[in-house]
Amino acid sequence: MDDERVVLLVVEPDPEVDPDSADRLARRLRTEVAALDVDARLAADGPPPEGAKGADAVTLGAVVVAMSAAGGVFPLVIETVRDWLARQAARHRVSVTIDGDTIALEKASAAERRALVDAYVQRHSG
Repeated sequence: MDDERVVLLVVEPDPEVDPDSADRLARRLRTEVAALDVDARLAADGPPPEGAKGADAVTLGAVVVAMSAAGGVFPLVIETVRDWLARQAARHRVSVTIDGDTIALEKASAAERRALVDAYVQRHSG
């Protein structure tokens, strides 16, 4: 992609979750994000795309998402992460980093999530 943005999603599983289950969590999130027609891969599966910042490429549970800077895909990625978290029984978190700015998403009240996410998306939407 010519004008590409990179988003790093790091799944921070509930402390009760074993490493194999944590890996499956990250893989399921990657699958859901990839359905948005973006390049989404587990960071441990290869080098991060050019411009990726903020995490070690071998971080377990990290999903690297490369997408066009244009087209409004970023809000869809965030919405997908929020929906994924809402369906989880355990208390997992997902840290989202773009342009060196990180937000940690977790289960919270709908109003709290909406206000936090809206402000974050506004900062990073073209």
